[in-house]
Amino acid sequence: MASRWKTFEEMAGNLHDLMEVQQLLEWDQQVTMPRKGGAQRALQQAAMARVVHERLTDRRWVDLLGELEGEDATEEQAADLREARRMTDRACKLPASLVAERAEAVSLAQGAWEEAKPRGDFAAFLPHLERVLRLTRETALCLDSGAPYDALLEDYEPGMTEGELQRVFEDLKGRLRPFLDRLRGAPHPPDGSVMERHYPVAAQEALCRALAQEVGFDFEAGRLDRSAHPFTNGTFRDVRITTRYNERRLNTALFGTLHEAGHALYEQGLDPERYRMPAGQACSLGIHESQSRFWENVVGRSQGFWIRTLPRLKESFPGVLDDVDAGTFFRAANVVNPSFIRVEADEVTYNLHIVLRFELESALLRGDLRPADLPAAWNGKMESHLGLRPPTDREGVLQDVHWSAGLIGYFPTYALGNLYAAQFAEAMEKDLGPLEERAAGGDFGSLREWLREKIHRHGRKDLAPELCRKVTGKALSAEPLMAYLERKFGAVYGL
Repeated sequence: MASRWKTFEEMAGNLHDLMEVQQLLEWDQQVTMPRKGGAQRALQQAAMARVVHERLTDRRWVDLLGELEGEDATEEQAADLREARRMTDRACKLPASLVAERAEAVSLAQGAWEEAKPRGDFAAFLPHLERVLRLTRETALCLDSGAPYDALLEDYEPGMTEGELQRVFEDLKGRLRPFLDRLRGAPHPPDGSVMERHYPVAAQEALCRALAQEVGFDFEAGRLDRSAHPFTNGTFRDVRITTRYNERRLNTALFGTLHEAGHALYEQGLDPERYRMPAGQACSLGIHESQSRFWENVVGRSQGFWIRTLPRLKESFPGVLDDVDAGTFFRAANVVNPSFIRVEADEVTYNLHIVLRFELESALLRGDLRPADLPAAWNGKMESHLGLRPPTDREGVLQDVHWSAGLIGYFPTYALGNLYAAQFAEAMEKDLGPLEERAAGGDFGSLREWLREKIHRHGRKDLAPELCRKVTGKALSAEPLMAYLERKFGAVYGL
């Protein structure tokens, strides 16, 4: 039996390594690849997808899993076997030709999206979106013809269902809209114009690097670059994060970098002995998103953080913030104002952006919405959910990379991450005391170590709902998030 487990570990580790190669190809495409390299990269991605699929469906691997399922196993081995079986069963339902074609289509679509977005040219992107959607729908139906959206969710949030998301999101909408109305009626709203002064990009880059390092990002095990859309990939000792810069909007890079650093801290905090094993990797994308939202919002948008950090900002941008104190900057960083762009949305309206996308991609997958009708549907939901109508598709349907990448089912994990982040923060504060005081004192290490001990090092030993119960003692609920929002923004807006 020991030799079979050794073979399993070798084969599982090799699979992980191949998947990391896929991630590096994706990172390179979005960060450093020459503009004309898109067609070649698509062929490379298709080839890698075929190799990974062949390994997952190889008879030796499938037979090995069957043999080990009849053997005694440690808790960690049982979790690895569970996750390996889940990946393998899904792969065995998919034709290799479909896997390769979809990988190629996605790579080409991402290049087309990068060119179409700055021009707001949805028509140029549409043929790629139609192809990716068709192949994604085929994939979903192969996995589960009765519940295709659930089948796609399984890649991002195992065990979550479309029906449960509908219930959670209806509850959130019902709570957030009245609260947003109360904030809109506040007599003394904060002034966010301080964020729109002139902030030279070179100084922003240096500042973002310093802040990422201060919260714990290890630059000897990672790097920070620019991309059209911020993202994180890689794991453990090779974690790549990106951000983007706007000289007239400090929020973009500042909070985007803290967000991606949160993702990176999770990857760098995995168990060194287990990160290549199926259950040694991050628990789910909802849990992953909880880490980024914790550092971006709970820490990065707290008053304590700016009591400590504003002097550094003033040094980075001489003369720009001489008239600003920490309280003013904190309030400016927490203006609630419905906006077009999801990644720049405030904490109160952010989840409404997610609900919009969830509703649209569900309709796309069912065939109730044609890709050609997506811009009009997007604009209609922006008006109904946030009271805005995008001036162009650049600020509307083309703003996100996800659909070009075939990531239907991914968006809901952002809202789940907000829920988890608030619940984890509540539990952390019970153990460590006021988080504001920790942030003001620069004690980010204790926050990071709490997360590593409770979440990071456990990987995927437990699925997200059980991990949440173990860390907080409760099932996932909207109550901690709403309590956090009402407490924080009630103070900011003087309610």
